Amino acid sequence: MIIDIVPGYAGADANIEEYRPDAEKIISGDPAQWARTDYITETGNGTFDGGEWRSQPGKYKVSFSGPEYCEILEGESIVTDLEGNAKTVRAGDRFIVPAGFEGTWEVTIPCRKIFICFTL
Repeated sequence: MIIDIVPGYAGADANIEEYRPDAEKIISGDPAQWARTDYITETGNGTFDGGEWRSQPGKYKVSFSGPEYCEILEGESIVTDLEGNAKTVRAGDRFIVPAGFEGTWEVTIPCRKIFICFTL
């Protein structure tokens, strides 16, 4: 691959998706979400992609089939596993959600993050 064709991380707004989690996953609030995929490629085992995500306040169930790197740019969220262990993440925090993670994601202050994930 020639480095000239590797996409930058300030992608065009053409790849924007606006959505909400499925109704049965929403616990509270109205977590309207927005995602822009800047890079996506199919692998032999799944999809590798990255971009920017935003969400309004709300709490909903999550399940990650593959690992995801997150960098919070704005806002605050509380990520809680099925055992009740919680981690509050804020602007400037960087972390990885492991493959197989299940729990809840609660956006307490409108949140914006950069993500890089591998989806099985």
